[in-house]
Amino acid sequence: MQMLNLLLAFDATSLIITIVACIVCLGGGAGLGAVLYRNYRNKKVGSTQAQAQAILDYAREEANKLKREAINEAREEARKLKQENERLFRERNAELAKMENRLSQKEDALDKKEELLLKKLDQIDIQQKQLIQHQNDLNKRQQEIDKSEQRIQQELERVAGLSRDEAKQMLVDAMVADARKEAAGLVRKIEAEARETGERKARDIIATAIQRCASDQVVEATVTTVPLPSDEMKGRLIGREGRNIRALENATGVEIIIDDTPEVVILSGFDPVRRQIARIVIEKLITDGRIHPARIEEMTEKVKRDMDITIKDAGEAASFDTGVFGLHPELIKLLGRLKYRTSYGQNILAHSIEVSYIAGIIASELGLDVNLAKRGALLHDIGKAVDQEVEGTHMQIGADLAKKYKESREVINCIASHHGDVEPMTVEAVIVAAADAISGARPGARRESLENYVKRLEKLEEIANSFEGVQKSYAVQAGREIRIIVKPEVVNDETTVLLASEIARKIEAELEYPGQIKVNVIRETRSCDYAK
Repeated sequence: MQMLNLLLAFDATSLIITIVACIVCLGGGAGLGAVLYRNYRNKKVGSTQAQAQAILDYAREEANKLKREAINEAREEARKLKQENERLFRERNAELAKMENRLSQKEDALDKKEELLLKKLDQIDIQQKQLIQHQNDLNKRQQEIDKSEQRIQQELERVAGLSRDEAKQMLVDAMVADARKEAAGLVRKIEAEARETGERKARDIIATAIQRCASDQVVEATVTTVPLPSDEMKGRLIGREGRNIRALENATGVEIIIDDTPEVVILSGFDPVRRQIARIVIEKLITDGRIHPARIEEMTEKVKRDMDITIKDAGEAASFDTGVFGLHPELIKLLGRLKYRTSYGQNILAHSIEVSYIAGIIASELGLDVNLAKRGALLHDIGKAVDQEVEGTHMQIGADLAKKYKESREVINCIASHHGDVEPMTVEAVIVAAADAISGARPGARRESLENYVKRLEKLEEIANSFEGVQKSYAVQAGREIRIIVKPEVVNDETTVLLASEIARKIEAELEYPGQIKVNVIRETRSCDYAK
């Protein structure tokens, strides 16, 4: 145990000594480390300062070197600028010297020109004085000539027994007579030549167009009538105290005439579409048998809707049949309205389709724009669809409608010029006018009232009788020819040609007529005696 205790005591003492020794060593190491660190830091600071001083010295040397180089470059640049300025100064001085030389030369030239001008002015003054003197001499000679002419004229008037104005008038009359004679001969020659070539070609083209176009005769009347199954139906249409007929007139907008004509009701109204609606309404009411104001209004509304569809279908059919496509929908509707519009008994829609066919054939024969001719011809009477509602001629109304719905300028001109109110701009416009005349003037195309027919013939004879030298005139062949008998002592053979031409021009300007009118001037001299 003691041994064990001694060992334990020895171990504790050793441990304490070891610990103390470690502490001493640690303290010494720390002091030694501090000393070593201080020495290292001092050495490093000294090295850094040395490096900084070296860098600073190098920088100073480089700065001095750059400064010297910059000074040298600046001196070199200044030297070059000085040399350049001296060169420019020398060149400018040389140019100024040249300019001064040229100016001096120009001044010398101007001086010479001034001397020449002064000399010329002196010459002009001399010539002007000579001209004035010459003019004075001419005036004197002219006065002498005038006096001589007056003496000669007085002597001639005394010998001839005519004044100067009378002799001049006689000479003018003789010259006019000769000129008219020559003009008549020339007109006759030109007409003969044109007739040989132009008429034959035109006749072939028009004949071809007419042969290829098959048309119906006029069968439509200008008055709309509705047949009735019996006269008892008239009373039912009138209704109690006239309420049914008043409802019909208010709903359709037309006047219904019920008179003593057996089994017929007459419809009167300026709008053909309204008359057609009224006719269909009355026919449907008769078939239905229920005739009272409420049923009349209901049936009228239904027929109006159906009529709008019918009008549109008619316009589309006309466009399709003629091959004219791309029309505005409103123009299609207006075309359909022409189905119920007539002129001299001729249906306007059928007439427009016929004119489109004829114009297309003529344009094809002449090698022109067929589509333009057919389009202008189909729309040429489009203004008649609304001419009862809008003021103006149907040509102007149609042109305005075409312009409104974006038709081309050529088509608008075809519409506006087809009756000669506007000058045609294209050959197609002339073709449309010719096709319109062909369609309206062909046999059976139109019919005219007796009153208008008689007035037209009387006006035709009145125009012919208004010319000097006309003895008598006769309108023959239903107004297609006017035969004019002239006084042979007033009108000679040559002037008959001019007279026929003048009468034809006046008829064209003052008279409206279908087709053409032949002006036939007849001059006849008869000598009669008796043998006894």
